[in-house]
Amino acid sequence: MTLLLGIDIGTSGSKGVLVRDDGALVAQAAREHPTATPAPGRFEHDAQAVWWADFAALTAELLAAAPAGERVAAVGVSGIGPCLLPVGADGAPLRPAILYGVDTRAGRQIADQRDRYGEREVLRRCGSPLTSQAIGPKLAWVREAEPAVWARTRRWHMASSYLVHRLTGAYVLDHHSASQSTPLYDLRGGGWIEEWCEEIAPGVEFPRLAWPADVVGEVTREAAAATGLPAGTPVVAGTVDAWAEATAAGVTAPGDLMLMYGTTMFLVDVVTSPVPGPHLWSTRGTFPGTFCLAGGMATSGAVTGWLRELTGADFGTLVTEAAATGPGAEGLVMLPYFAGERTPLFDPDARGLVLGLTLRHGRGHLYRAALEGTAFGVRHHLEAMAAAGGDVRRQVAVGGGARELWTQIVSDVTGQPQDVPRHTVGAAYGDAFLAAVGTGRAAPGDIAAWNPVEQTVRPDPATAEVYDELYGIYRGLYPATREAAHALAARQLNDAGG
Repeated sequence: MTLLLGIDIGTSGSKGVLVRDDGALVAQAAREHPTATPAPGRFEHDAQAVWWADFAALTAELLAAAPAGERVAAVGVSGIGPCLLPVGADGAPLRPAILYGVDTRAGRQIADQRDRYGEREVLRRCGSPLTSQAIGPKLAWVREAEPAVWARTRRWHMASSYLVHRLTGAYVLDHHSASQSTPLYDLRGGGWIEEWCEEIAPGVEFPRLAWPADVVGEVTREAAAATGLPAGTPVVAGTVDAWAEATAAGVTAPGDLMLMYGTTMFLVDVVTSPVPGPHLWSTRGTFPGTFCLAGGMATSGAVTGWLRELTGADFGTLVTEAAATGPGAEGLVMLPYFAGERTPLFDPDARGLVLGLTLRHGRGHLYRAALEGTAFGVRHHLEAMAAAGGDVRRQVAVGGGARELWTQIVSDVTGQPQDVPRHTVGAAYGDAFLAAVGTGRAAPGDIAAWNPVEQTVRPDPATAEVYDELYGIYRGLYPATREAAHALAARQLNDAGG
């Protein structure tokens, strides 16, 4: 059998897998990396030291683990997005990449473009509102704040397209990633909005568009020397990590919803047609003719990681102590807006909050409150999706955080079961599957055989009453504290010299 290589670039680490063309997992590898935060609300990656270095290191490790006589037949990649990496005429990065919606530096440019193009018109053409997730305002920020960088900018990349370029020399972006590049891509028309692209980024060439499973080039001799991959190996276009992960989990049919438990929580609901709305993202899907309704929380696993570092306890200890506190964490409710919030609030100045603290509460209570806070955020998203016209009929849990206690809490809070597939290794597995599809080794529907459901987490009806009560408190906290949170966010920015 032949092997498929999948590599995914995440916020705080990257993962890679080798998979046979029947879906069998042969090897996997992971690598952590830093995310720079040069100022409040700013998140960056060095594309060479993070994206490409991770790809090369993971590929070398995986190739060393490949069984004798088996070779890589195709490569798939994915990464965080939408991100903005300006590059020059030679393709070299001109500054660190500006990350997705957690980076909120372009607030003024968002307002400017709303005024210029009209909120309703942007929503009609692009499917999503202008927010910190959008690429257009980030491009305008670079043009205005860093004129020397802008003067040399000729193209731009996301994480996946940068890897594809380094591997093949191609300048290409997949339709899904492009559909998150508000206000530059026409959701229904399936192409760049040329007049807005030229106005926002004059003189910058926009990438050719392809679908994530399309073969867009082959590994060059230079890339082969740097990675160990055979020259001439086909490479598919790839996509944003959450959509690669949704594909890996079999979230491909209308009514399927992926819950991605990671540094941030991401939700992808497959729908039959575009569903534009002011509180969520409406995007193209992974395969031609598909669309999605999506949402993303700015933090989830990031908060639990913060608590681990703050308390010095390991995750196992925290989970055990959190489980012992019982539903409701003995009267604590947490707003998990520690880095602002993306959907459905679109408020970069929202802030974290813990209500109900007493001297009897300990780290286990706080950890449970963090898990429950993200679960309340999931419930909020499900309600927003239903209001927008989404029809969620099946939920699938994926990601490194899809562990027993957290998934059980989410099912208890939402009252909905969650399927857990055999492989939850992440987007890299979806990248390998897309590479198999692109080279004719698999069809889109084969993912059910590649990655069958092995467990279903079902809600405990005994918890419904307490969680319904606490969810009501949760929903009331944000509007009650919004002005105070905004005042503190402004002070934080001022104190940091931003």
